[in-house]
Amino acid sequence: MGHKVYGELMRYSQDLKSERKQHLQEGRKAQQYLDQCWKQMDNSKKKFERECKEAEKSQISYDRLDNDINATKSEVEKAKSQLYLRTHSADESKNEYAAQLQNFNGEQWKHFNVAIPQIFKNLQDMDERRTVKLGETYRSFADVERRVVPIISKCLEGMVTAAKAVDQRKDSAIVVESFKSGFEPPGDYPFEDYSQNLSRTGSDNTISTPKNEGGVKPDPKHSISKTAKNKLWLFGKKPKAPSLEDFSHLPPEQRRKRLQARIDELSKELQKEVDQRDALNKMKDVYEKNPQMGDPQSLQPKISETMCNMEKLRSEIHKNESWLSEVEGKVSTRGDRRPSADVNHHAPHGRESPEGSYTDVPNQEHRSPPHQPDPRQAHQPDEFDDEFDDDDPLPVIGHCKALYSFSGQNEGTLLMKENEVLYIIEEDKGDGWTRARKQSGEEGYVPTSYVEIAMEKNSKGAVTYI
Repeated sequence: MGHKVYGELMRYSQDLKSERKQHLQEGRKAQQYLDQCWKQMDNSKKKFERECKEAEKSQISYDRLDNDINATKSEVEKAKSQLYLRTHSADESKNEYAAQLQNFNGEQWKHFNVAIPQIFKNLQDMDERRTVKLGETYRSFADVERRVVPIISKCLEGMVTAAKAVDQRKDSAIVVESFKSGFEPPGDYPFEDYSQNLSRTGSDNTISTPKNEGGVKPDPKHSISKTAKNKLWLFGKKPKAPSLEDFSHLPPEQRRKRLQARIDELSKELQKEVDQRDALNKMKDVYEKNPQMGDPQSLQPKISETMCNMEKLRSEIHKNESWLSEVEGKVSTRGDRRPSADVNHHAPHGRESPEGSYTDVPNQEHRSPPHQPDPRQAHQPDEFDDEFDDDDPLPVIGHCKALYSFSGQNEGTLLMKENEVLYIIEEDKGDGWTRARKQSGEEGYVPTSYVEIAMEKNSKGAVTYI
């Protein structure tokens, strides 16, 4: 339909427009030539009229001087000569006017009897060919439609079959599964007795009210708040919550789905980076065995960049898995593999909880503790992730100076002495630990608040801690 009908018709339409434009231009040219001939004839006519009037004036002047007895002979001869010149000019103008008139009449006859009829004939032939082409196009259109009708009928039958097979219960279950919030119904509100401090003098004045058994204070979670009312925003005003990185502004179930989708996407990107690293390492080995094929050191910047990207992706996956474990209510498979220290812990400001309640946690970020902290007070990990098993060392992105000594007794931590200078190979990701390397090549995690860090300016994604 598009190629044999619409496409062909559009191309033919463009050809017709070009041909019609050409015929109209020929008509305009013929009309302009006829107007030019008429203008030349009219100019010669006006000139002949002027010359005749001048000749008449010369004739009258000559007759007046020839009959005047006081006129001299020279004056009469001068008038006679002027009359001759004017009469000769009038005769020439007459001949020119006659020739132009004859030429205009001939051109006018050709214009209205030859040129214009031929142009109209061409336009008529063009329109007749257009009509024939349209007829052929209509037949082609009908043939295509006739072949398509059975397919359309089959599609319509399929639509009818699908409509008959609609299962509203199953569809509703799919919609519920896709959009359910995961909120738990609120519990009963306890009775809050404000009359406990009132003195009672008699049994008549005693007011019998329910009491909180065991003197338990009312649960603040049961207090009515505007945020709690806005949970079921389908029947009220929808709360205006900003979009957060951890999707905590969404209901639990929707948050879980979004986090899972992000983890899957990051895992795919990480696999791509791993494949790229392996390919670069293989190429580097080939260059080392065959130097004539290339310089192995030229691949090192790309390998370092790939390793850096892998570390960032692993960190993002770890962070999102922690959030996912929080939603699912179970311990993350990787949550305890990386240490989480209380020192230099960066707490976010104004973070909204998954239920939409607003919590304002004061910032506890410090450059360094006012006194030398006890390393035993910091929460030490039982084990670290397997990032040390990589064959290729991580690139250096900065350096640091130890402000305090650190024992590094747990697996994955690094022993350091006061004023010792270390290399930074992985920055703090918000958990209070920085990955460092000694000059001897030994690597491990150290508390961020125990060191003074300076990141390299040209390191990709580096942040300078002051």
